[in-house]
Amino acid sequence: MTDTSAPEWVSIERTLDAPIALVWDMWTQAEHFAAWYGPDGATIPTATMDAQVGGNRLIGMAMETPNGPMQMWFTGEYREVTPTTRLVYTEAMADEDGNVIPPTDMGAPAGTPEFTEVTVELEDLGDQTRMVMAHVGVPADSPGGGGWQMAINKLVALIADHT
Repeated sequence: MTDTSAPEWVSIERTLDAPIALVWDMWTQAEHFAAWYGPDGATIPTATMDAQVGGNRLIGMAMETPNGPMQMWFTGEYREVTPTTRLVYTEAMADEDGNVIPPTDMGAPAGTPEFTEVTVELEDLGDQTRMVMAHVGVPADSPGGGGWQMAINKLVALIADHT
């Protein structure tokens, strides 16, 4: 039976054809993260990531929409960092300086949480890595959930280019 009191969230599990160290770098090093994050058509012109407990992150995403160019910013804090196996960080909509912006100011529906939480767990399978990513506060059937699906597909393609 589904627990309807649980928060909505997107979860993606993949087995990647890459060693765990490479997958970890894709999640924790700004230049790698910027190469795959975001939905199809998005670019990440800004990625600042201090992947240590208490460290901050600021991600700037740019993309063309039917209404013209759009820029979005996301900020957050690393809560857990266990090198190569577990990463937990918060995420919130922000301005380019990292100041949190209420989601409704960005067009999100009322009730959208101001802060969400991303958890990435990696399991070493030798030449492969099992990855489970969960973003609590982002419904699987939302644009954000779809964006994660596209981003993870880009991550898979990028890893194929690195191996």
